[in-house]
Amino acid sequence: MNIHEYQAKALLKSYGAPVSRGVPVLKAVDAEAAAKELGGPLWVVKSQIHAGGRGKGKFKEAEAGEKGGVRLAKSVDEVKAFVDQMLGRTLVTVQTGPVGKQVNRLYIEDGSDIEKEFYLSLLVDRETSRVAFVVSTEGGMDIEEVAHSSPEKIITFSVDPVSGIEGFHGRKVAKALGLSGDLAKQAGKLVGVLYDAFTGTDMAMLEINPLIVTKDAQLKVLDAKVTFDSNSLFRHPELAELRDLTEEDEKEIEASKHDLAYIALDGTIGCMVNGAGLAMATLDIIQLYGESPANFLDVGGGANEEKVTAAFKIITADPNVKGILVNIFGGIMKCDVIANGVLAAVKAVGLQVPLVVRLEGTNVEEGKKIIRESGLNVIPADDLDDAAQKIVAAVKKDAA
Repeated sequence: MNIHEYQAKALLKSYGAPVSRGVPVLKAVDAEAAAKELGGPLWVVKSQIHAGGRGKGKFKEAEAGEKGGVRLAKSVDEVKAFVDQMLGRTLVTVQTGPVGKQVNRLYIEDGSDIEKEFYLSLLVDRETSRVAFVVSTEGGMDIEEVAHSSPEKIITFSVDPVSGIEGFHGRKVAKALGLSGDLAKQAGKLVGVLYDAFTGTDMAMLEINPLIVTKDAQLKVLDAKVTFDSNSLFRHPELAELRDLTEEDEKEIEASKHDLAYIALDGTIGCMVNGAGLAMATLDIIQLYGESPANFLDVGGGANEEKVTAAFKIITADPNVKGILVNIFGGIMKCDVIANGVLAAVKAVGLQVPLVVRLEGTNVEEGKKIIRESGLNVIPADDLDDAAQKIVAAVKKDAA
């Protein structure tokens, strides 16, 4: 689960991290009061969307101007003008894609005099099963670009969960960033604070880009991106309340209600598969034969007819779907249950696109018989390769 920058900063501040003062704004009429509360003389007006590249982004609407999703204001009137231009508009960044995201929240923050910019993040290193720090002097840049062009400028290390943060971790960060004296002490303290916040709230990622040194030699978290492990939210109901459903795909929200692993993609073939590995293989083979998947959808090993019906409805709700491939390898999951679920869903939503069904495993003959005798226009397949070729051919035939 992702949260907004202002929410992330409030959380980090509660752990003791140095952040600028700021006020979230959800309505334009609140902009003047927020600006006056902060006092100025410099304000930063920031779009709050779950995507990076906001500063370099552009709004679709001409009324929003050409200054991007993060703007520097030098008066209360300029703050008000920026809020009027940005709130409710659609911001397009390198991470949103051409569709963009509507800006429903803004964050007005004190301006900072920046001396240096750094990059600092924490994430779970799956190779070591530990929390890892990623540190670079190249703050304000996409870390992917730094990794590509200057990999030697990225320092990484992991933390032993038994001993936790120790003094040498802070010194390692300070050395990587070229900090000494009091700034090195600040870095050491910040490393401990961030680690405590990360582990204490079950984060999956914490990215600070940039972490800055101000003109008066203070470290400050200037931006913060936080992602939580969704599987741990039952332990943190107060964090679950921070979820902004307007930032999420409606189909993904619906899928979460039925405990389905669903991710929307931009292709034309909807997929319903059981098992993440098989789902990935299904996406790959669709691509191999010349089409693109419209989604990743894993119904899991214990799905019942109701769950399968819900999954099918979610797939057909996507207007980009021109064909559907059901690929089930029954172990715990029984093929006859899948078959009944598919047929129930087809009858419930009305099938308007080609449907290919490949079943294998437990009760496979019963499942195939149910499909075969249904009287519905369902194309059976013998294996994954056969299924992929048939659904791609059917989609291309309809498009011709």
